[in-house]
Order: sequence, then structure tokens, then C-alpha cells
Amino acid sequence: MKPVGWGIVGYGWVARDYMAPGIRAAGHRLVAVADPGAASRAAAEAEGARAHADLAGLIAEPEVEAVYVATPNHLHRGAVEALCAAGKAVLCEKPMAATLGDAEAMAAAVRQSGAFYGTAFDQRHHPGHAALRAAIRDGRIGTVTAIRIVYACWLDRAWTSFQGQPNWRIDPAQAGGGALMDLAPHGLDLVDFLLGEPLVEIAAMTQARAQDYAVDDGALLIGRTEGGALAQLNVAYNCPDALPRRRLEVVGTGGLLTAIDTMGQTAGGSVTFTDGATGKSEPIPFDRQASPFLEQVRAFGHALREPALRAAWDAERDLHTMRLIARAYAAAGTPAGRDAA
Repeated sequence: MKPVGWGIVGYGWVARDYMAPGIRAAGHRLVAVADPGAASRAAAEAEGARAHADLAGLIAEPEVEAVYVATPNHLHRGAVEALCAAGKAVLCEKPMAATLGDAEAMAAAVRQSGAFYGTAFDQRHHPGHAALRAAIRDGRIGTVTAIRIVYACWLDRAWTSFQGQPNWRIDPAQAGGGALMDLAPHGLDLVDFLLGEPLVEIAAMTQARAQDYAVDDGALLIGRTEGGALAQLNVAYNCPDALPRRRLEVVGTGGLLTAIDTMGQTAGGSVTFTDGATGKSEPIPFDRQASPFLEQVRAFGHALREPALRAAWDAERDLHTMRLIARAYAAAGTPAGRDAA
């Protein structure tokens, strides 16, 4: 496949430490970065990319074919609309936006422009989760009855994504919410990915229990898919990183699939199958070397080059996930989610 020329808008922690290495490891090229921060631009230039202080400079780069948007959530809409109008392919970080209204406007821009767009649900591309999906589709655990996900971390006020910049993830105006807004989209999307059917009902409770900031630092969500499977998600910014905090279970009438330490940015973790008749467990093999970011870049690049593969990327499906987030916040009565409801 011909290498893809990439641009990145917002060169913070995830873009610098995971996306840029994924672009290089996939055999593609990071052409240019747009970021208002001088330190971010210097870091990009040190990696061989051209750096711009604004989006217009990146858009003007003819070698940039695809753009990864990794700005704070409230800036997603403006970047995506401009990139779609310019004919660039767009991979936008989750959540789609800080508010449902912005996400709806983004989906409309994709429809009207015909641009190739995807939301960066990188957990779809973790090899361990691909192994889970294959086992489910092969009927290994029978009829799926429930999915249980714990995806948690510790995020205090002082955390920063790049050299002393403020922690935008705890600012309601920039993030749109807290742990629910940031972490739950991955779990909601994984339910759809693993089962091939979306959640259609959802409820939630949030907490502001351990951290001193204006957004939720934890949430519990429950939902039901259109086929009747139940989902339970526990997401948190208040779980110490040394504790077990990343677990995914898929329960079926014939067995249990368990993934530990697969959710996140890095490669590895473990996946096991437990037989419902004997109780015996065995590991399920998968590629432990490839990170979800690397696999996501590969998949997006292949779809960019081969339009027949683009059906796997769906702005309308991602908008449905954003609507679930808005409904969860509305059900919880949390102020950070009311604008999105």
C-alpha cells in the first residue's frame, strides 16, 4: 500500500506518544502538525514533521491526505468541519465533541462533504479485542447475555498532557464532562463492535467523590442492546493506577471471555476463555506486540486507499454513541452533561 501522508491537529500526550509512533510503525509519514503551543510544535519538528500554529497552515500542505484530530473536545467540531471542506480524510479522537449539538454538526459536515471520516475508537483495533469478537462470532460462549467493563485510572488536577499545559480534561467547557465523557465512549463502542449490535437503552449514575474539580470523577452505566444483552460499565478518574483497573468480561450461555489489561493505549494484556460446562480456563492467543494505535492507523490507511473498506468507519454510528453519552448524563442529572442532552 502506498504510504499515507498524515497531519495531526493538537500535538499533546496521546498524539505524541501513541499516534505519531503508530503512523511511523505502519510505514506512513507524519507530514505536518498544527498546534498553538510552541513546545508542542518544537516536539513535532524534532520528529521530522513541519509545524504550524494554526489549522490553515496544515490544510495548505498538499502532502497531507489524512488528519488525526486530537485537540480538546470543544475544538473537534471546528477542525472537522474545516478538514471536511478541504477534502481531507479525518480521524477524530473520541468523544466526537464536547456537546451533542457539535457532534450532530460534525456528522452533517461529513454527509454534506462526502469526506472519509472516522472516530478514533482505537479499542476496536486492539488485537485482543479482535480475538474476543472472533470467539463470540464463532459461538464459543453461546448466546451472549452480558458484558462487564471496568476502565479506570487516576487523574488529578495537576495532570498535564504536555509540559505544564492546564489539564483540559477537568474543565467542563473544554471536555464536556469527566470520566463518563472521556472513558465510557470506548466501552459503549466496544459493545457494538463485539456483538455487532448497538446499545439502545442506557442509564447512569455519576460521582464527584475523590478529586477536586468540576467534572465527574467516576460513573456507573448500565444498558441493553437491541438484541437484549446487558452491559455494565464502571469508569473512573479516581482509581489508583497500581490497582487492577482494566477488565472486560463477556458472559454467555456457554462460557466466559475475559480480557485483562487490554483496554488502553498499549499492546499486550491477556484474553482467556472459561468453559461454562467444566469451569476450565485456557488462554486465547493474539498479537501481543501490535498496539491498538498501530492497528488503527493501518486500518484507516487501508480504507483510505480502498474505499470498499470504508463501511467499517461510520459517523452516524459514532453519533449514536454520542447520543448515548448525552442520555447517560441526562439520566444521572450531572451538570456537565446537561448541555449535551
